[in-house]
Amino acid sequence: MMKKLLLYNLLIALTGCVYSQDLVKYVQPLSGTAPSTTTAAQKHSEAGSEKNANTIPAVGVPFGMTQWTPQTRTSETKCIPPYFYKDSLINGFRGTHWISGSCMQDYGSVTIMPVTGTLRTTNFATRFSHEQEITTPAYYKVALPEYKITTELTSTARCSMMQFTMEQDDSLFLLIVPNSDRGEGKIMIDPSGTSVCGSNPVHRIYQGWGNAAGFSGYFCIEFEIVPVRKGAFREAEVFANANIHNEKNIGAFVGFKLKKGEQLRVRIGTSFCSITEAKSNLNAEVPGWDFYTVLAQANKTWQQALSQIQVQGTNEKDKRIFYTAMYHALQHPRLFSDISGTYPAFAGGSLKRLADGQYYDDFSMWDIYRAQLPLLQILQPTRVNQFVSSMVLKGQQGGWLPIFPCWNSYTAAMIGDHVTAFIASAYAKGIRNYDVAAAYKLMRQNAFDSPNNEDYINGKGRRALQSYLQYGYIPMEDSVQEAFHKKEQVSRTLEYAYDDYALSVVAKGLGKTADYNALRKRSLNYKNVFDKSVGLVRGKYVDGHWYQPFNADKREPYITEGTPRQYTFYVPHDVSGLATLMGGDKALENALDTLFAKNEYWHGNEPGHQIPFMYNYTPSPWKTQQVVRNILGEEYSDGPGGLSGNDDAGQMSAWYVFAALGLYPLDPVSGEHLLCSPIFDNITMQLPDNKKLQIVCKKQSAGDIYIKQVKLNGKPYPKNFITYADIMKGGMLEIELQQNRGAWGASPNARPAALK
Repeated sequence: MMKKLLLYNLLIALTGCVYSQDLVKYVQPLSGTAPSTTTAAQKHSEAGSEKNANTIPAVGVPFGMTQWTPQTRTSETKCIPPYFYKDSLINGFRGTHWISGSCMQDYGSVTIMPVTGTLRTTNFATRFSHEQEITTPAYYKVALPEYKITTELTSTARCSMMQFTMEQDDSLFLLIVPNSDRGEGKIMIDPSGTSVCGSNPVHRIYQGWGNAAGFSGYFCIEFEIVPVRKGAFREAEVFANANIHNEKNIGAFVGFKLKKGEQLRVRIGTSFCSITEAKSNLNAEVPGWDFYTVLAQANKTWQQALSQIQVQGTNEKDKRIFYTAMYHALQHPRLFSDISGTYPAFAGGSLKRLADGQYYDDFSMWDIYRAQLPLLQILQPTRVNQFVSSMVLKGQQGGWLPIFPCWNSYTAAMIGDHVTAFIASAYAKGIRNYDVAAAYKLMRQNAFDSPNNEDYINGKGRRALQSYLQYGYIPMEDSVQEAFHKKEQVSRTLEYAYDDYALSVVAKGLGKTADYNALRKRSLNYKNVFDKSVGLVRGKYVDGHWYQPFNADKREPYITEGTPRQYTFYVPHDVSGLATLMGGDKALENALDTLFAKNEYWHGNEPGHQIPFMYNYTPSPWKTQQVVRNILGEEYSDGPGGLSGNDDAGQMSAWYVFAALGLYPLDPVSGEHLLCSPIFDNITMQLPDNKKLQIVCKKQSAGDIYIKQVKLNGKPYPKNFITYADIMKGGMLEIELQQNRGAWGASPNARPAALK
């Protein structure tokens, strides 16, 4: 603990900037690296990977190209992150492109492993202990007692710097491994021995699984000291030859003779375009050899990012959970363009170059359109413009707007068409610094047209769109085979209905009346899979009869990663309409009560994230305040197992951020944020144009969780939601809490308007 305290003091001193709070110290990068211990995770997680948050102790800067992490697992295998808390052996330090909190796979990575004494190229993993680790968003340090060496690393957006400190006079070898599970890596040692460069080709998963993605992860590593020995290896076989490629288990090594206390510093540049670009990135971002200068800048960058939301309260644990959630919510999407503006064309092809701005990828869109991207629409709308511009480029280069763009490729990984929902939410909020006409053309194509068979197999276009358009739902006869997630017809119907609504908002704004009318009608297709006899959604055949048997609380083939009861509430654009189907707002309240009473709410998966806030559409919004407070306390904690299932590129964490602030974007396109009770006494959100929103929470005791009254800029505020426009104006939102449930926000006039 003393070592950590000294490090934090050093970081603040090096940063040279004054903040009202040191926020980096609250972040726990090890959170989510162990299986979740929450009740909901134990009950609802079927696959073992669903019980893991799948985060890593990533060192980097927000939205960086490459993160750096200790490595306890060597492969780039699906659902296996590079680091597991339970592991006892470290086998390297990886420049990773793991999508934080995902059950996907790493790609284009490179690993550096220090080995002292005699050169060994196999069986070199070594013991470590968590007591000898120091982790922050900007820094990682660990002692490796068996090698009598300490490793430190820090990072920039595209590059890293490592520092190895000897604890005795000895030989130090660095093993450099391009982590190609397919034996396609390439590595080259400069004749002088002062640099090692190479590449690791990227392959697609989901649609086109195993096919070349058309680009590689490139790296160039420079050493401050000239090595006394160098070579390549293939498993245990060592070669004097400086170049090796297209074989399994290959790597390069460089050797040094060092004294006790002597340090070896290493600079690493990365790129998705070429070794030349990796070198250029390195020269621009890490021009010198001062490790602490790079560290100070990385720490400053995180301080600035975290300081966009400053919270005050007496509970330090809540602050640790909150800023850890912020850290996870600010890692993706991933920067894909180089310092020069060069980036790999989407879905393969030649390199492209931007005139300005940045190009991004790794959008876990089924997850992050719900809260993680809406959080950035508040905090960083300029970056969101670049996200949308990146989407437009992808659609233009590949011919179709992608559904779930990761690995710079089409994937058709999940269901829905939520790139459309994301762009529509940006457009509706006035974030429009991109080619709106081009964006609409691509979104419309996804919603109305089907690609040819070759393109469809390649992951382009909506899955099962023809059935959806023909029947107004996807019938059980269409098993949706050309997809990673097959069947799941009811969930697809519900999500397409939301996406149609989202696109209708853009169509209306652009004056495209015919499209607007058609899409708004289609947005009600969720009604076609709602069985009034059971009060829940259900699989349906072409002739109209329902799937048998009906199991409300079991996973069914027509539902995505959940149950009919859980998915019934996925109508974020028309909660009032869903209530009407159920028999009125009181019936909606009863249905919500049943879900929670049966312990069927599963927080560890995204389709239910809006459910706790749906009580704001009923006569009892106090139940939202109660349920959300329970989830914040039960499904999040501060420790390695502190997340409830996959964090999914920061969505799980973004939910916490919003809920802790006391508002949530149940329907991101509408811009309406449903209110609940904040957990902090005072919150300051730094907004663009030097505006601030201050949320002041007034209460008499810690047990006061129910809203008594709300004021906005000193005036009584009866609505139980606040709009994006009002948030972005800044000002003061005062929320007074009491111990007993109250009537605030219960009036129908206090609720968001019904879909018209």
